Amino acid sequence: MGRKDKSSTLPEVLILGRSEIEQLLSMGEALKAVEHSFRLQAEGETIMPPKLYLNLSQYQGDFRAMPAYIDGAAGVKWVSVYPNNWRQNLPSIMATIILCDPNTGCPLAIMDGTHITNIRTGAAGGVAVKYLARRDSSVIGFIGAGIQARTQLLAISEVLPKIEQVKVFDQQRDASVTYANEMGAKLGINIRPVETIQEATEADIVVTTTPSRKPVVKKQHIKPGTHINAIGADAKGKQELEAALLKNAKVIVDDIEQAAHSGEINVPLSQGVIKIEDIYGTLGEVVANMKKGRENNEEITIFDSTGVAIEDITCAKLVYNKARERELPTFKLL
Repeated sequence: MGRKDKSSTLPEVLILGRSEIEQLLSMGEALKAVEHSFRLQAEGETIMPPKLYLNLSQYQGDFRAMPAYIDGAAGVKWVSVYPNNWRQNLPSIMATIILCDPNTGCPLAIMDGTHITNIRTGAAGGVAVKYLARRDSSVIGFIGAGIQARTQLLAISEVLPKIEQVKVFDQQRDASVTYANEMGAKLGINIRPVETIQEATEADIVVTTTPSRKPVVKKQHIKPGTHINAIGADAKGKQELEAALLKNAKVIVDDIEQAAHSGEINVPLSQGVIKIEDIYGTLGEVVANMKKGRENNEEITIFDSTGVAIEDITCAKLVYNKARERELPTFKLL
């Protein structure tokens, strides 16, 4: 009897581009998936080593490898961050996700990770607003008018009962105007460009999405009761908020180790302005009801979002399952 060709037992691999991902992953679905991932993280049901950075300063960019296991899915995201790509009309963040079967190690899917990165980061901000912002919040201020500002607003609009006004500031005035016109029409919300950062921070919720390496938001400009989504700091040395602001706020991170290395807290920690003990906890602990979220209408809350791999893999798993249900084409990789 001849030996069976073992290659025939290998699963076929899905290849999914951005257009397929956009059809398969909505913001509402991402919000639920990301919230679930934070809960599992807090309950110790995930495996997620820290990001591995490949710094290419000579090219003014870097690559990051982000592996994770969550809820029966294993995978890795390979993502590049090149802040100056706008000059070539390219996204500053581009990514690819490989999803594998944790039972055998067989590859299941190779998919665009750029759209997933944008959507899941927005979703994480939405989850933070759900648990940390005042429920009567109605005015949102954005510092930065890029892709992340768009997905943050998409997510926040899903969790807030009512948004009365959005203000947006960007160093490039044209970007603010484009954002206001585009997102205003998309969501039917009153959005207006503003001339200064201070004007944008006069809000119930402030969202920062810049690559800044020096504080752009000052303590004196933030009123009691404000919630801040600090999204931009995702590498060592990046900082959007004045250290004194963090010192006088309830700071919640997505992952302590990662945030300490490359999140909004990394610079104040390295300068000794704050200590790890000053960090209130993780968003997962709040979602899992291990720690309280907002406790009154006066406290300032800050979500330090670095972007964690469990968000990517849980969304990739959702996309994969929906793609298989629709019987999208596959191919033999091995």
